[in-house]
Amino acid sequence: MESDTVPSEHQEEEYVLLDLDSVYTQLQIPPNAPYVLSGLDTMQPVLILDDKFKLIGQWDETIGTCLLFKEEVASPVVHEETGPSEANLFAGKCIVDQNQSPSKQVKPLGCAYRILKFRLAPDFDSPSTVSAQTQQVKL
Repeated sequence: MESDTVPSEHQEEEYVLLDLDSVYTQLQIPPNAPYVLSGLDTMQPVLILDDKFKLIGQWDETIGTCLLFKEEVASPVVHEETGPSEANLFAGKCIVDQNQSPSKQVKPLGCAYRILKFRLAPDFDSPSTVSAQTQQVKL
């Protein structure tokens, strides 16, 4: 007797590394620029950065496992006076070193098995191309 199986509603997360190395030197991408990433289920996803730059992606498998980490600001180290001492002036008090610089803590986030490498869309004029064309027109 065969039974119909209902797919579980559990969705597995998959991390993908976005590689912008080939276009980073050509573009002035502001920090925290808004972006739209579409077509992740296609062979050539599209990334639009800051409503100005259109990039075309190409999937690439990683060699081995690419580990991903997230960085968090760690709470300051607190020293509490412990142990018996007749001259313990700080009993029950916590001491925080004010000269201590804020530290960061790195925690594992996941693994990526695929890389999405981006290049400029063929119909995109880079700022250097546009300025060169403008100079030619002025001459």
